[in-house]
Amino acid sequence: MTSNDRNYIEGFFSDLKDVIEEVSIADIEQVIQVLFDAWQRGSTVFLIGNGGSAGTASHFAADLCKCTVTAGKLRLKASSLTDNIALFSAITNDNGWENVFTEQLMNFFKPKDVLIALSVHGGSGSDQAGPWSQNLLKAIKFANDNDGVTVGLSGFDGGALKQAADYSIVVPINSTAHVESFHVVLHHLIAFRLAEKIKAAEAI
Repeated sequence: MTSNDRNYIEGFFSDLKDVIEEVSIADIEQVIQVLFDAWQRGSTVFLIGNGGSAGTASHFAADLCKCTVTAGKLRLKASSLTDNIALFSAITNDNGWENVFTEQLMNFFKPKDVLIALSVHGGSGSDQAGPWSQNLLKAIKFANDNDGVTVGLSGFDGGALKQAADYSIVVPINSTAHVESFHVVLHHLIAFRLAEKIKAAEAI
């Protein structure tokens, strides 16, 4: 290993330590409670994201469904809207990329359901570097307008998603690699803590 390699690795890990120190624990607690409340009332949790965040949305949904199972209790319903590639590509082709999540929510979303959007930058306006993640922001607006509960997981300064969502966790670092990595840490933390809360709760 070269000294440059070691310096890069040590710097990467050091930055992650800083994120751990700076990320809001209170915001994480709120999101855990949002999902616990959703489980109690039998609501569905939908997850969305683009690129690497689409993979995290799929993984998060799987863990919410599988890792929270407690024998004899209501199961949490979670679904990633990135996973049905036939529907995903048909909507993109016929209705445009900006509607790929909203069109699916129109089929499935009910009042009090939860929508979690994952985005590195949190979406930027068309006057910024580009109209990033406008499909996420449009879906958040749809959920808000239809009596849903919305959660944003982003990085950098939180972007538009921080303002649009009811609840938000921002990974406070200006690095795509670190934000995407830490979103996985957060999703595991949330899913496994939620599993403990469900196990300890009265049977539903």
